[in-house]
Amino acid sequence: MTKSNLRDLSLFNNDGAIFMGAQRDIDQSRVSLLGVPYDGTCCFRPGARFGPSAIREDSYGIETYCPQLDLDLEDINFTDIGSLDVPLGDAELTLDYISDATNILLKNNLKPLIIGGEHSITIGIIKSIITNYPDLIMLQLDAHADLRDEWLGSKLSHACTMKRCLEILPSKKIFQIGIRSGTKSEFLEMNNSKRFIQHTLGENAKSLEEALKSFKGRPIYLTFDLDWFDPSVMPGTGTPEPGGYFWGDFAAIINVIKSHNLIGADVVELSPKLDTTGISSILAAKVIRSLIMLLDKSS
Repeated sequence: MTKSNLRDLSLFNNDGAIFMGAQRDIDQSRVSLLGVPYDGTCCFRPGARFGPSAIREDSYGIETYCPQLDLDLEDINFTDIGSLDVPLGDAELTLDYISDATNILLKNNLKPLIIGGEHSITIGIIKSIITNYPDLIMLQLDAHADLRDEWLGSKLSHACTMKRCLEILPSKKIFQIGIRSGTKSEFLEMNNSKRFIQHTLGENAKSLEEALKSFKGRPIYLTFDLDWFDPSVMPGTGTPEPGGYFWGDFAAIINVIKSHNLIGADVVELSPKLDTTGISSILAAKVIRSLIMLLDKSS
């Protein structure tokens, strides 16, 4: 499989809009966006399947230039190969599709930036990524711990995402940043394993920088559930949680991550139809703009 025939795969649907500034020449790209329109296990308000298309369409409402990173998408070689056609009623098969698609990107030396969809998609991504990066470290920005063993009878629910990732991640290194919701047992597990990064406003970046000091050069994967943001700026998500974070908090974390080896990321749980103003989609697009730049910059 070569980059030149990647677009011909029946796995992908390329009929919709692409993210602002994306290059159509895959052979010249280092980073690839892939949408996964899936929300089959959402336990409160569904609609995350519409996230990838909304983010792409609303990305044209922001600039290509990022003053924080002093980078411009027009100077970056990245591609948007479209979205996966997923079997919405079959969680296990959906994760297999996601794993296969991620593997295709990696084989073509493309750093994956996956747009969800619900958070369970991360399980399929990590299954593929650890074959290339067995010493992988995960960072999780999220309102919820997602450490349940099962939810409503499903072990592949988005409420179980990090539990499933921990089971397959060889390093067992997951730093959970800013979690403010979960069961008592989930918080005990996070605190006892020292995976939990301080959730006080303004302290996340400082704590993360300290935690990553001994992991310089190690491959890092970021999974970003958009409900990490406060509902006042991110109302368009299925399980909003008061007491969240703002753009300045995310920018501070970006300043920490930019000196590390980010090899992939996903941005999940935007439910655009829950926010008629469109600000949630704009915020998600701006997050993705920053992550494209970091992935292109990383070694």
